[in-house]
Amino acid sequence: MTAQVITVTSGKGGVGKTTAVANLATALAADGMKVVCIDGDIGLRNLDVILGLENRIVYDIVDVIEGRCKLKQAMIRDKHYPELYLIPAAQTRDKSAVSPTDMVRICKELRPIADFVLIDSPAGIERGFRNSIAAADRVLIVTNPEVSAVRDADRVVGILEAEEKGSPALILNRLNPALVRNNDMLSADDVLDLLGIQLIGIVPEDEAVIIGSNRGAPVVTEPKSRAGQAFRNIAKRIQGQDVPFMDLEQKNALWSALQRFTGRK
Repeated sequence: MTAQVITVTSGKGGVGKTTAVANLATALAADGMKVVCIDGDIGLRNLDVILGLENRIVYDIVDVIEGRCKLKQAMIRDKHYPELYLIPAAQTRDKSAVSPTDMVRICKELRPIADFVLIDSPAGIERGFRNSIAAADRVLIVTNPEVSAVRDADRVVGILEAEEKGSPALILNRLNPALVRNNDMLSADDVLDLLGIQLIGIVPEDEAVIIGSNRGAPVVTEPKSRAGQAFRNIAKRIQGQDVPFMDLEQKNALWSALQRFTGRK
């Protein structure tokens, strides 16, 4: 067992990066993988809330770095998936408490005991971002189909290329097909043309994502959720499986057909 370290980043905040980490980690664990999540957002942790583990934190990543506990003591086991763990960020410290060398050392300890290590990078391109990409074998960039988010994602792509981290893959989050059809939202092709990187998944707009995050139950556990299915598909692609992309227009097409059948426009 030699873990692949995957950093999930965005550039812009609020695009659903932490939600993506929680859902991908849960989906990988559901597929039988041993997964360790690291919250790299020192001072502003949120991954514990989305995973429903906020009340189980005893130690955090800074405690490990400063020698107050062993790494395994800081690893919180998920309530539903015994092979899913979280190493939370420190809530009362700043990003200077962790260095890129620290993150490389922690990931080196985790590699022999996990299949995947997922690092939730803080928004922006400063110290926390540098920490989060230091040990990465692979980087996933999350963006919304909004001009400002795509511009920030493009900046991250440039930094990763300069750091020789290889070409990242793109998760396009919260795509609304109806808005795309009305030319009120960038399409997946538009975003790919602007960024010039590989697409690993498109997650449609889905209110179940917010509901699941508030409940500490990632939407990937909801069988009927389209966003949940999209995250499950991305998790399989991460594992090297060839999974076709979802037809995001299918539900809308069915609704249009029903309207025509009932005489409605």
